[in-house]
Amino acid sequence: MSAATGIHDLVGIGIGPFNLGLACLADPLAIDAVFVDRASGFRWHHGMMIDGSTIQVPFLADLVTMADPTSGFSFLNWLKESGRLYPFYIRENVYPLRAEYDAYCRWASEKLPNLRWGREVTAVEYDAGEDVYVVRMLCQDTGAEEQVRARHVVMGVGTAPVVPAALRELPGPCTHSADYLTHREQLRAAESITVVGSGQSAAEIYRDLLGGIREGGYRLDWVTRSPRFFPMEYTKLTLEMTSPEYTDHFHGLSLGTRQHLGREQRSLYKGISSELIDEIYDLLYELSASGPVPTTLLTDTEVETASWDGSSYRLRLRHQPLGRSYERGTHAIVLATGYAAQAPAFLDPIADRLDWDSLGRLDVARNYSVDGGRGRVFVQNGEEHTHGLTAPDLGFGAWRNSTILAAVLGSEPYPIERRIAFQQFGVPADARIGAEAAS
Repeated sequence: MSAATGIHDLVGIGIGPFNLGLACLADPLAIDAVFVDRASGFRWHHGMMIDGSTIQVPFLADLVTMADPTSGFSFLNWLKESGRLYPFYIRENVYPLRAEYDAYCRWASEKLPNLRWGREVTAVEYDAGEDVYVVRMLCQDTGAEEQVRARHVVMGVGTAPVVPAALRELPGPCTHSADYLTHREQLRAAESITVVGSGQSAAEIYRDLLGGIREGGYRLDWVTRSPRFFPMEYTKLTLEMTSPEYTDHFHGLSLGTRQHLGREQRSLYKGISSELIDEIYDLLYELSASGPVPTTLLTDTEVETASWDGSSYRLRLRHQPLGRSYERGTHAIVLATGYAAQAPAFLDPIADRLDWDSLGRLDVARNYSVDGGRGRVFVQNGEEHTHGLTAPDLGFGAWRNSTILAAVLGSEPYPIERRIAFQQFGVPADARIGAEAAS
């Protein structure tokens, strides 16, 4: 920051894995960056730190390695410093434990001097006189108003839990998966539990509750709109869709086509690991050896309405292919219904400087900027509707951060790979079309 002007080069709002990775990559560069977050310190999905759960990408998808394998902020360096490198090597499993990944990110955050915790951003304004953005915030500890002035803004506020309309604002023991562990003992004390959702979080919660079903004496149901329990696809040619080329292709499609593909591709990154699906089946088989298991798995089933009478819920369910509705009771509900990006209200003062699509979402440019080509305001993990399945992918975070840093600095401090896929997405550049092909 210039001592004379008090203006930073960049301010990052939100310190999740993506903006934390940006802070790590910016640290050795000639760039003055500061990052703010309302939390008191780094925490990553603590409500889902179920024992033994892993992240779903290899350890190379850490904060920095895919941009700078020599960085001191790498997962391998954390393993070395914490005395866990050889045990990780002997384990022969490339997927870190979720608790390990959280500890690793916390370690990285504690090495950085430019992270300001406990700051609630209230507004982002534009100062035309100095041509800078002013980030206004409240200090959680003191209540004092503070501000940061910067030439560039990177929003990494993450995604918010999604609750279907039929299940919103329900009283009683109804919790989103984001808070599962906080309420697990309360849930297990209920006579019956219903898990709603179909992705990895739903499966992990169902598996965790299923393990205590005999001891707890509860009934356990799993309800999903999906026609089956989709496994996440890890085949290598499919994984090539998490590439710069496919992101280019997806970004160039029409809004309607992107909407359609977004729904169609959900199982590619929002499905369940095949190992977990098999583990659930094996546990069901093991439990069934001593008698019927008090559990029901319902596919093709949507929750139409829900009501609470003070002691239990009455769910009205609809089986979609049959077109039939019926009721089912439960004493507790876990909503593993996912997350979605939202445009935060603190952007309202600069809304006229940002790009919006016809559905009221930020229209994110290919280089992750959202400000009419000025390259001053950027988005992290809020661009699934414009960039596709690379948006939430931890393995693509370092690539996106390299792109953002290149836009800010006007040069590439970290080489940006532009072609990594063997396959061609879209029409090949040398294709003959129409009359040309007939000649």
